[in-house]
Amino acid sequence: MIYQSKLQILTTALLVTLSLCFIPKTPVQATRNPNIVIILADDMGYGDLKAFNPQSKIQTPHLDSLAKNGMRFTDAHSGGSTCIPSRYSLLTGRFSARKSSFNTNHPVIAENRQTVASMLRNNGYQTAMVGKWHLGFDRKSLTDANGKQRLEFDYGKPLTGGPVDRGFDSFFGMHASLDIQPYFYIKDAVAVMPPTERVAASTSVGGKEDWNNIQGAFWREGDIAPDFKHAEVTPRFASEACKVIESHDGKKPLFLYLALPSPHTPWLPTEKFVGKSDAGMYGDFVMTVDSIVGQVLKSLDKTGMSDNTLVVFSSDNGPVWYDKDIKKFGHQSVGPLRGIKASVWEGGHRVPFIIQWPGHVKSGIKNERTIAFADIFATLAEVAGQDEITKQTAEDSVSFLQTLLHPALQQAPRSPILHDAQVIRDGDWKLINTKGRRGFNSERGVKYGVELYNLKSDLSETKNMADEKPQKVESLRVKIRMILEGSA
Repeated sequence: MIYQSKLQILTTALLVTLSLCFIPKTPVQATRNPNIVIILADDMGYGDLKAFNPQSKIQTPHLDSLAKNGMRFTDAHSGGSTCIPSRYSLLTGRFSARKSSFNTNHPVIAENRQTVASMLRNNGYQTAMVGKWHLGFDRKSLTDANGKQRLEFDYGKPLTGGPVDRGFDSFFGMHASLDIQPYFYIKDAVAVMPPTERVAASTSVGGKEDWNNIQGAFWREGDIAPDFKHAEVTPRFASEACKVIESHDGKKPLFLYLALPSPHTPWLPTEKFVGKSDAGMYGDFVMTVDSIVGQVLKSLDKTGMSDNTLVVFSSDNGPVWYDKDIKKFGHQSVGPLRGIKASVWEGGHRVPFIIQWPGHVKSGIKNERTIAFADIFATLAEVAGQDEITKQTAEDSVSFLQTLLHPALQQAPRSPILHDAQVIRDGDWKLINTKGRRGFNSERGVKYGVELYNLKSDLSETKNMADEKPQKVESLRVKIRMILEGSA
């Protein structure tokens, strides 16, 4: 009897051991260490992609294919309604409202602050960036002939405070937008060529097309490097990004952040796409961006990396597309949303957001979960296997990995999101707690009041409910104060 009992115990233990060998890995264990590619467009509207707006006048076959093979989020929000705050939030996992200054005469991201890039590098990734930084470098102080102090790049020394000092192993790109001088390329931390020449402001607005002074083929007068040609920059960044992918040795997983300067001004579509859209120069330039996404995906296929690569596509904020442009072209660049770039209305910060991850993210999924750029940090940290992130690191970041892996499961609602220091989204409700202007497309001279919207029933923000629901207004004001308490 004793022998039989011991035999039963041994048999049971063996069966348990064998069964454990065949238990599938947990979702997080099974998804660690994929390559990661983030492609960020500049000033592209929520309604420019056919995948988000079937009535779009712009053909975007590669982005539509990305959405068809992955998941598209219809309630995703950038880190702000302009370039710099949005990029800050994406890389730091913080609401841009926590940052008191976005002066790019200095590094915007503090030296001791962890970024998505440094976090991934700490978890064994090779990290590379290509494109538009727009988060500042250290500059030297000079005195001009009139005795005034100004800050300038020191081209004879490494440019500190940029991507390679904030977690990226390599960088090829430029300091800011394609219409902000000085115009020159940067390799890692060195100017490829200093801007020793001068370029006049571009006054070309594309023939007979009626653009205003921050549309069309617009750039500002300034210093320019001999090897810098505005029309070549977007294709050059595409080439550099593909080079990063195709030269990757596979010893470590790759994180590539491709921050395109397009379709931000100057609108300079490549020759292949000139006149091909039904939305003028802007639409043609969006098609150019779409083709670059195709080039990157092709490089991933060519190197055999596609099946183990998580690809994210989004835009940093809304477009510069006015009512006059809608009337002329019949193209709704923000789809059903109100507002454009620089607006706290949805059109300023609700952006197209697509994730493709073969074998992990199901194809053709439309996801209505509210997410923000700040959430990218925690999500990728979980993907990379980092057990936790501290509140001092990316305090506003909430992982949506489980939403990616299990979209059918009921997920807890996203905690409140701040679009800026006075604009909050909480569930279906949105409070604009400021009387200031509402961005580029707001009416001049109009004094706006506090606005409260229920976005579930009023996505286009047409019915202000602030007077009807003062208690809701006050409760959201309290939440703003609570979130920002102790920010620096």
